[in-house]
Amino acid sequence: MVTRVPGVLLRHRITVEPYEGDGAYGPTYGPPADVRALVAERPQMIRTQDARDVRATSTLITGPELECPPGSRITLPDGRTGTALTVAHHTAPGLPVPACTEVTVS
Repeated sequence: MVTRVPGVLLRHRITVEPYEGDGAYGPTYGPPADVRALVAERPQMIRTQDARDVRATSTLITGPELECPPGSRITLPDGRTGTALTVAHHTAPGLPVPACTEVTVS
């Protein structure tokens, strides 16, 4: 039974700097982490948690353990830097489908 997305499918490397909140000088981020991911360049309109309609440029699939709150800074394989707009953790206990985390990036 598959319990997580297989590593062989995660063909890209991204850098995630987790959003920690706003400080006196703007947003603050945690230490950068090198993460394996599958990156789909797929422009789409999404609605953020604060009900804004925003154009996302990419969708990322990573392992289920990713710590990436909305607002995190993400560097894509081509060097572009974006912001995590939405984060979804997909699980299906007892079913033969992989657990993963899906992130949309502006």
